[in-house]
Amino acid sequence: MNTALPEEPVYDVAQLGHAELLTPVYEDSLRFFVDIYGLDLVAEEGGSAYLRGWGDTELTTLKLTAAAQAGLGHVGWRAVSPQALARRVAALRAAGVEGEWIDGDVGHGKAYRFRAPSGQLMEVYYESEKYHPTGARKPYLPNQPQAEIHRGVGAQRIDHINILAPDVPGTREVMARTLGFKLREYLVPPGQGEVGAWMSLMNKAHDLAITREAEPTSGRLHHLAYAVENREDVLRAADTFSQLGQPIEFGPAKHSRTQGFFLYVIEPGGNRIEVFSGGIHIFAPDWEPVRWTTEAGGRSTAWGLDVPPSFHGHATPVLV
Repeated sequence: MNTALPEEPVYDVAQLGHAELLTPVYEDSLRFFVDIYGLDLVAEEGGSAYLRGWGDTELTTLKLTAAAQAGLGHVGWRAVSPQALARRVAALRAAGVEGEWIDGDVGHGKAYRFRAPSGQLMEVYYESEKYHPTGARKPYLPNQPQAEIHRGVGAQRIDHINILAPDVPGTREVMARTLGFKLREYLVPPGQGEVGAWMSLMNKAHDLAITREAEPTSGRLHHLAYAVENREDVLRAADTFSQLGQPIEFGPAKHSRTQGFFLYVIEPGGNRIEVFSGGIHIFAPDWEPVRWTTEAGGRSTAWGLDVPPSFHGHATPVLV
């Protein structure tokens, strides 16, 4: 298996810009994301709500759309410049990944929309509207996007997304070649092929996780994660979820891979949502991807907490 970095790393794509989640219970999901998860509602139009975390610099990072079933509508990756966007579109087309230009949406300009080899709808764009706080949301430090106003969990900023793929190495290789994702860690259990890959665009532990789809389908979502500032905020989130009657699926605990502190819940529409903090940061330009064969020391997580069956069995859309 080839895990080598490209001859010249590509840094044309900067970040996970936004994601769209579909929900069959729009009002209940919106209430969860605003009152419990703590995102701010920016706008509502066309059957969708546009939201952001208090630490997001963009106007909106989550689009919540009413639909017949839960799942990922699309995920957006932001390029570093118009020229970089043009280069990545050319790379996608050269790799046989065809798409189309769309005019944009609330908070961002034109985007090139395509379907990843794993079936999820994605887009890459550059033009984006910044958030400009006013009143009580204006921070006293000008290098903050807004004042630290917590509601519910107080999710700070969009962090990463985990998608399912029938072919993990094939999907990650296309994402590396076309958009510049760097492989940081990957999992190959004894006697199996590659079942997981953790990739980042710059120096985070991961912006994108790709895990193996166990069912004869494609295009599904495992989870979307927003970050909080520290481990204590994850613990506080556990108390908040419990106090507000939101069942916890998994955690709080520490991941072996990425070393992030985590907590998972299933929002009312059925999508898995993570509260995430920390994670390794990668500064070496010649980082060698870490190959895992099992969890650390045979443990399910870094400190030994077992993974619930639902974590490997549930994804959206749910198969009937």
